[in-house]
Amino acid sequence: MVGPGALPRLGNPPLLTRLPRTLIRVPFTLGYTLVLLGTGLYARLGDPGTVHDLLADSSTDVSHLSQRPLLTLLVSALWAVGGITSPYLVVFPLVLGALERRVGGVRTAGVFLLGHVLATLLTELPVAASVAVGHLPDSSLRRLDYGVSYGLIACAAALAGLLMPRPRWVLLGGIGLALVAGSLVDFDPLTEWGHGLALLIGVVCWRYVRRNARWRPSSKSGDAAESGFAHSERASGNT
Repeated sequence: MVGPGALPRLGNPPLLTRLPRTLIRVPFTLGYTLVLLGTGLYARLGDPGTVHDLLADSSTDVSHLSQRPLLTLLVSALWAVGGITSPYLVVFPLVLGALERRVGGVRTAGVFLLGHVLATLLTELPVAASVAVGHLPDSSLRRLDYGVSYGLIACAAALAGLLMPRPRWVLLGGIGLALVAGSLVDFDPLTEWGHGLALLIGVVCWRYVRRNARWRPSSKSGDAAESGFAHSERASGNT
């Protein structure tokens, strides 16, 4: 007869056992990621002409924003530039999932929408004003501009506010390096301004996410009390 002491110890649950429980904790991230995967697959496999028309209709340019602002802001965030092969589809669930586990789905969605909407408006409204006074041609009112990167960058910056000082600045530095590298590959002034604004918006959200965090590491230097201060993927322009 084998005594209790001879029974093998069970280690941590296997990954396949933990994964469903982890996904249940991040419903917003999971659902949104599935939407992006679906639109990415359609962009790859669908009729090219139809896909182009859909992306053009989803663009957050001045023309579309002036006609149907709410719908344009919504549908523009249903696509990832690059489709199913977009690197955003890898980074997106990691960043939003980590933030959602700490502050919940509603607050994560709020940070994402704040970054997506504010960064879009703060880049497109100056374009409208410049066209109105004749500093830019009328063609500037229509440009292909869609994607999730403004909201994603805002969430990544907000997540940094829940980290200890060293990993926080490493994360912010990594975001900055990624943005610089992207601008070197394909530079668009409006997109780069939008990325910088989205990063700032995420930093401004530090106090909000810290106040509502389910968990954050303690800091010996009282870092939890320090105040915060201070789209997009590209397709010729992007939010």
